[in-house]
Amino acid sequence: MNKRLLCHLVGNVVRVCGALMALPVLVSLILRSGDTMPLVLSMLIALAVGTAMALVQPRRDTLRAREGFAIVAFSWIIVSFLGGLPFYFSGYIPSLVDCFFETVSGFTTTGATILTDVEALPKGLLFWRSFTHWAGGMGVLVLSLALIPKMGARSIHLMRAESPGPSTDKLVPRVANNAKILYEIYVALSLFMVAALLFCRMDLYDALVHMFGAAGTGGFGTYGNSIAHWNSAAVDIVTGVFMALFGVNFSIYYFLIHRNWKAGLGNSELRVYWAILLGATVLIAINIMPLAGQGFYSMAENPPKDGNFFTALRYSFFQVSSVMTTTGYATADFNLWPQFSRVLLVVIMFIGASAGSTGGGMKVIRLQLLVKSMVRDIRRTVHPKSVNTVKLDGHTVDESILSGVQGFFFAYMAVLLLSTIIVSLDGFSFETNFTAVVATLSNIGPGLGMVGPTGNFAAFSDLSKIVLSLCMLIGRLEVFPILMLFSRSAWKK
Repeated sequence: MNKRLLCHLVGNVVRVCGALMALPVLVSLILRSGDTMPLVLSMLIALAVGTAMALVQPRRDTLRAREGFAIVAFSWIIVSFLGGLPFYFSGYIPSLVDCFFETVSGFTTTGATILTDVEALPKGLLFWRSFTHWAGGMGVLVLSLALIPKMGARSIHLMRAESPGPSTDKLVPRVANNAKILYEIYVALSLFMVAALLFCRMDLYDALVHMFGAAGTGGFGTYGNSIAHWNSAAVDIVTGVFMALFGVNFSIYYFLIHRNWKAGLGNSELRVYWAILLGATVLIAINIMPLAGQGFYSMAENPPKDGNFFTALRYSFFQVSSVMTTTGYATADFNLWPQFSRVLLVVIMFIGASAGSTGGGMKVIRLQLLVKSMVRDIRRTVHPKSVNTVKLDGHTVDESILSGVQGFFFAYMAVLLLSTIIVSLDGFSFETNFTAVVATLSNIGPGLGMVGPTGNFAAFSDLSKIVLSLCMLIGRLEVFPILMLFSRSAWKK
């Protein structure tokens, strides 16, 4: 392990994090929200720590896969700790464990919270809290690659360790240019969403904050009842559509911009993603229609109480889009919906969004490959001498990729079961414990029971919060970068 290079590059990432804090400082000054000093102090500490680490010069700049994984893992852990300092210095979150949990939830775009009164926080802190979603959505490391092109040779290892999905394909030869292209698409979609929310008569501050949550598929907001605060069909539709768009592989947008329709619209993962999202939307809409008298259990103060199918479709689409893209916004308390709808939502929690998007979960492409591998094994059982290959979009999938997907699935389930056992020490219901782990491991935010759309994670013990924080990091970094830190062989020279 090239420890000096690890320290140097992590320091560069920490400096970028410190620089990002300048934006909420500016917001705090403009809005005079009274939280400027905690933000400034935290920014200076992050810049000082990052600069001190970056001053460590490596003797060799060879970046192997293990260094790439370790740099990503340590960067996210340190950035999450330093990013939580504004909440601690301000006194609004007096526990460092809670600060770490809240900021890990922000950077990993999970949206799980320990706050019981979100609206009590000043606007500067709320802005930073949601801005961590936007920074973490495309990836802190990808942002650093875009801003600091000379982060080291073979920096594709950094991108692969942080990017969601079983593989990372470069759009252009240079990794730094690749990162810039992804961020240009990310920024363009973000600006379109802000404009759409402003058109829906949302003020600029709220439009920016909720764009951060939707773009990063995180879910932090400024009100206790989330998007339901506006009780607006227009806001629901705009937010729901953009959440779904941010759940699409960003490479697809690159292909469409360059009019490569076959590579874009012909992508099988894209078709399966929309089929699951729209199919689940229709099924849940039909299932919740009898709840018209209860306003579909909407979280709004004056919810619509008609039995119109399109009203049910509005609530269903928003919740499905939010859960499948692992955003975590809510307009209805699906914790009170019929069992069929709740089970279906838990299923799509596991599936998640597309690879190469800002969404979490196992990813649609992994589901495709696992199903195709299962079908192939069945055929081999029936016809032992036949030659069967797994194909995706007309191309044969390499056996190493299939093996990697199967290994990921096993590791994911092992972390899920072990974490559920540890969290169960707190004595809450199985529904609460299990969905809390699923919601954090898949970077969704809300689960069922105590951690439903109207609940939070405040009641969990510090041990459980640390475990759930690790689940968020493991889920966001695709399992192996964090687990690799516990491997003795990874640290050998």
